[in-house]
Amino acid sequence: MKPVLTVSEVTNIIKNLFDTNELLRKVYIKGEISNFKHHLSGHMYFTLKDERSQIRCVMFKNSNILLPFIPENGMNVIAFGYISIFAKSGEYQLYVEDMQPDGIGALHVAFEKLKARLDKEGLFATERKRPLPFLPKKIGLVTSPTGAAIKDLLTVIKRRFPNVDIVIAPVLVQGRGAADEICSAIFELNNLKDLDVIIVGRGGGSIEELWAFNEEKVARAIANSKIPIISAVGHETDYTIADFVADKRAPTPSAAGE
Repeated sequence: MKPVLTVSEVTNIIKNLFDTNELLRKVYIKGEISNFKHHLSGHMYFTLKDERSQIRCVMFKNSNILLPFIPENGMNVIAFGYISIFAKSGEYQLYVEDMQPDGIGALHVAFEKLKARLDKEGLFATERKRPLPFLPKKIGLVTSPTGAAIKDLLTVIKRRFPNVDIVIAPVLVQGRGAADEICSAIFELNNLKDLDVIIVGRGGGSIEELWAFNEEKVARAIANSKIPIISAVGHETDYTIADFVADKRAPTPSAAGE
């Protein structure tokens, strides 16, 4: 006779199957948000659905606190996380670790909402802007070590200020993890002695490629910097949240060097 299992034992067996499946441990899922609830605990509970199916989702406070947009019912998103069993109910769900709007239209909506919220908070206020040093002796650069932006910056800075010291903090400037690296670089440069100004930037790109500079965590890292920051993101027509928070916006990386 086969062993008789308890409900908990069966649930644990199924949960283990989910937890050891490589595909389900790191998964991107796109869908429409419905049944959205932002609990008093700070956790977010919602459903992702498409035309034929749906999946329950939870995004804990420590993951959602710095989302660059406010999730709403009807919004199409791409969620990243892992799928597992919630043992108490025996239901499988997506544990969301990161999320972004799906599509350019949704990104523009998210941009405008975050911009309005930070502006209301006072992060863009003129009185917060600090003057830049007239003749900097030591400059920090937060950018990709392989992009065109760093070449332009180094060329112009060395021409304008041949005796200046340059500290490069290499970071990803797009994709997953880029915003975190930018924040860490700003923090680390703030711990250096005698640094006069920081330039944060990259070359041009689409709104998706520039999105790291529209994330709230980057905006707050710039706002909290003790050292004046120049933003130099994209082309002259590109505007990011970082531009509004920075002490000075340069239309291009080359212009920042000037």
